[in-house]
Amino acid sequence: MRADRADRPDPVVTTPHGAVRGRHEHGVAVFRGIPYAAPPFGPRRFRPPVPPEPWDGVRDAASFGPTAPKPPYSEAFARYLSDPVVPGDDCLNLNVWTPDPHPGARLPVMVWLHGGALTRGSSAVPVYDGRAFARDGVVLVSVNYRLGVEGYGLFPDAPANPGLRDQLAALRWVHESIGAFGGDPDRITLCGQSAGAISIGALIAAPQAQGLFRRAVLQSGPPEAADRGNVRRMVRRMANRLKVPATAEAFAAVDRALLLRAQAEVGRLSSPVLGGPAFGIVVDGDLVPSDPLKALVEGDAARGADLLMGWTRDEYRLWLVPGGLLERVDRLGAVALAGAMARCHCGHEVVRGYRALLPGAGTAEIVGQMVTDHLLRRPLHRLADARPGSSYVYEFAWPSLLPDLGACHALELGFVFDTGDTPDSRRLAGEGAPQELADALHTAWVRFATDGDPGWQPWDATHPVRVFGDGPAHTTHGPRDAELALWTAPPEPLTAPDGARPRAGELRAVVRRLRRPGGVAGR
Repeated sequence: MRADRADRPDPVVTTPHGAVRGRHEHGVAVFRGIPYAAPPFGPRRFRPPVPPEPWDGVRDAASFGPTAPKPPYSEAFARYLSDPVVPGDDCLNLNVWTPDPHPGARLPVMVWLHGGALTRGSSAVPVYDGRAFARDGVVLVSVNYRLGVEGYGLFPDAPANPGLRDQLAALRWVHESIGAFGGDPDRITLCGQSAGAISIGALIAAPQAQGLFRRAVLQSGPPEAADRGNVRRMVRRMANRLKVPATAEAFAAVDRALLLRAQAEVGRLSSPVLGGPAFGIVVDGDLVPSDPLKALVEGDAARGADLLMGWTRDEYRLWLVPGGLLERVDRLGAVALAGAMARCHCGHEVVRGYRALLPGAGTAEIVGQMVTDHLLRRPLHRLADARPGSSYVYEFAWPSLLPDLGACHALELGFVFDTGDTPDSRRLAGEGAPQELADALHTAWVRFATDGDPGWQPWDATHPVRVFGDGPAHTTHGPRDAELALWTAPPEPLTAPDGARPRAGELRAVVRRLRRPGGVAGR
């Protein structure tokens, strides 16, 4: 890095709001903490984003900007997931890695939205360093946006989805400004993982975002809309703890740290496996006029966009391994299966099918695969089926070198960004992850952003899926079709696997026993 800076002056680029000075690092130009909207506090709290105040002179862009307010991960999950905190109010900012920060370069652009269940995460996570993408000819932009109740609370006196509106504002900034950083505004690929992918699904379906992107990557997250009643329940539970009305005006008057503590307490009752109220993107009649998956499958939204969609083989293991939930689910047996049937709105014929397809699997694996298929693989399959010829699908199947994690949720990110040499990537992968796998998966994303072809057959009636695991990447056809076919039969009445109808008290009991301290991770 010192050699880079000694060889040439720091890069300076002019944005619509003022000039910014970046740094040359590892052979690429990096600009961090550029504001794309004004700080969302004071009179702007819980409101849609507005442009930042222009500045005079050259603003230094060497360091990551402030991160959005968020509670920390529980100790069990902090062992696997890093989540830096940068204090400050100016949290609506983004970062740019570019190989050539000059107009006219016209390079492909990727806009990255981080995951974290819409309550955690930021662009400052070391795994998301964009230098490998810039090294390989892609301009990488990573975005901070409002989280939790600040970004996704539902109030009678404020517009819905301010966090998603932040993302749209960032996308508009990129479309308008990225040419000055060497990017091509006509070759923008939106990409995200987990909650970031859910956000991408909502954005590409949004009428207001049409024309602002060309392609999209959805990793471990489908287009979906949260139930408005569930989001309201989260706000009401927080209001009850805080002893204030469930309004944006009342919440804006609460100390920020106290608000985060209340959010963390009520959020402990939510997870992808267990269900329960959680913050999420809701249909609002404006930015999200209808369910995003329905708009993409049945409507004309993003009809000309290429899609790259992926999942990990064992998504659920990140949700169940920390805190010992895997063992608890196995011990609960039939009651846990009844809870999974309620979560997935299915009968015991689906459980029997998974038992037959996964002989020897324990209860936790059955529950985990059921919930993963219901929440993630089925909707992504449905989206690919609606867009044959322009959809590409893959599975990340390499198992972590750490005990019990398998090919879990978020494991693939160090390979996507080619940041496996960072301690933060090794938190999930362990020591000695194969560089060849990173080369293959990272190259697939680069190729897709560059020309829309990641390197394998597009989706068709044979259901081609690229598998990234041990050994060379290869394409197989319909590796999950047997499990997903189990959901097509007419559902039988909800009963436990032994034929007895689960009592409501049993379902409440399994939820209470699983939701003990230790917490659960969302998407």
